[in-house]
Amino acid sequence: MERAEALRRLKDSRRKIDMLDEKIIELIAQRTFLASEIAQAKTVLDMQIQDRKREEYIQQKIRDIAREKKIDPASLSQIMSILADLNKKEQKKIIKEVKHG
Repeated sequence: MERAEALRRLKDSRRKIDMLDEKIIELIAQRTFLASEIAQAKTVLDMQIQDRKREEYIQQKIRDIAREKKIDPASLSQIMSILADLNKKEQKKIIKEVKHG
């Protein structure tokens, strides 16, 4: 590959990554909105925020997807843990608002 081609590929790949980052952020926003829906349901159902069974299921699903997509499972698990923590914070916020008006 020549220098001009390498520069073109670099620029094109970075543009595509920027577009994917925007999509990822939009999906995180949608996921966070769903956390608020879940929090409202859990309040009515008198459920705890943390659901160990669900979290175990998600971790297994992550390992399966990581293996299928050839992504490092530990890294993917870290990313999903961050998203789960974000959702738990959102759920706590919503539950507090529901209970205290």
